[in-house]
Amino acid sequence: MSLLLKLFRFNNIGLLILRLGIGIIFIEHGMLKWGTWGMQPSEQLQPSMLMTLRILSVAEPLGGLAMILGLWTLPAGIGMAVVMVAVISMKINVTHVGFIAFQTTGWELDFLVL
Repeated sequence: MSLLLKLFRFNNIGLLILRLGIGIIFIEHGMLKWGTWGMQPSEQLQPSMLMTLRILSVAEPLGGLAMILGLWTLPAGIGMAVVMVAVISMKINVTHVGFIAFQTTGWELDFLVL
């Protein structure tokens, strides 16, 4: 029991590392979507999906930055959780990808980030 009490002292450091990691992931993934601002709707990329990607290209980096800076972490975390649930739902229901997929990316990492 005393080991757990000693480890409890590092609680804030662990949360900081977690915030930094999640923040960096969301900033990077949001920045990857910045290229959608120059795209036009097509058969493969419907207008509604293009608009969603554009919204995420702004929302994900802002949420990641809020996490890193420790500002509004609860609303940012809730927003990121909603995004990850939507991504997992899309992978399961639209693209029919399994938890672990060998030919493409499964949704196991999305679940981990959630």
